[in-house]
Amino acid sequence: MDPTIRNKTITRLKEEIPELSPRLQVAAKYIVDHPADFGLDSIRDTARKADVSTYTLVRISERLGFDSYEDMRDPFRVALVAPTQFIDAPEWINRWRESGEIGQKQAEAALNSMAIVQRSLEGQNLKQLQRVAEMLLDAKNVYLTAVRASYSIAYYFHYVGRMALPSLQLIPRHINSAIDELNYADEGDVMIAITLTPYSRETIEACEFARKKGVKLVMISDSEVISSNFTPEETLVASTLSTHHFGCYTGVMAVAENLVSLLVALGGQDVKDRITSYETLRKDNNAYWVAKKKH
Repeated sequence: MDPTIRNKTITRLKEEIPELSPRLQVAAKYIVDHPADFGLDSIRDTARKADVSTYTLVRISERLGFDSYEDMRDPFRVALVAPTQFIDAPEWINRWRESGEIGQKQAEAALNSMAIVQRSLEGQNLKQLQRVAEMLLDAKNVYLTAVRASYSIAYYFHYVGRMALPSLQLIPRHINSAIDELNYADEGDVMIAITLTPYSRETIEACEFARKKGVKLVMISDSEVISSNFTPEETLVASTLSTHHFGCYTGVMAVAENLVSLLVALGGQDVKDRITSYETLRKDNNAYWVAKKKH
């Protein structure tokens, strides 16, 4: 079997999603977001997880030109037997597991956090990361938006990233909306949007507005398929699989950290000078607490 069929199918699904009916869009997004489960599960299980009918899954296979649903699923199933390197549990994880019920829960959560960092980083494309960094460095203004839990990552990215990228602006500011802040944005600007399942309405609307203004869009998310109403220039995808009710953000943070490190590396001496300037400013203004020496 041609090993490229799986990736070609995912690419076609992403390209055709805007043209699909609402139910076919749901099915296509599920396949793009969960290729391993799609290859492993039966058609009934996939329909249940994706919240669509089995008929919808058959229709999407026909739309893509496959003779049957199983013909579409087979490349995903075959890909599951390809060798994959998983993170090995360190000794301290094993000690936690052996310490009782609480230790077992903590070991499971810790191992998940390490695994999704590895999964998120190994899924990045180095050329894409470079394109994103260069796009940000070349932009007149770089807007950064997120709300709710994703805002914590955006705040950190802005706090650190503005030293490498002085054009970086965290929006919305104060009590405004992100759309207010984008009123004068244009084709020379870039917006970074961080949004994770379930996607916040405010962020999606800001993305749609930015694209209408001609602003280039970079998404940091848990899926390459977010809304059929706009197409970003680039999407950096991170895993948010979790052992508890809420998404685990360590993978997203790792991707954001990598992007900051690339901005610093590509920014050269100017970035180093700005970082030194900030450090001097904070030191001169006693920004950091220092314990008094005992006499």
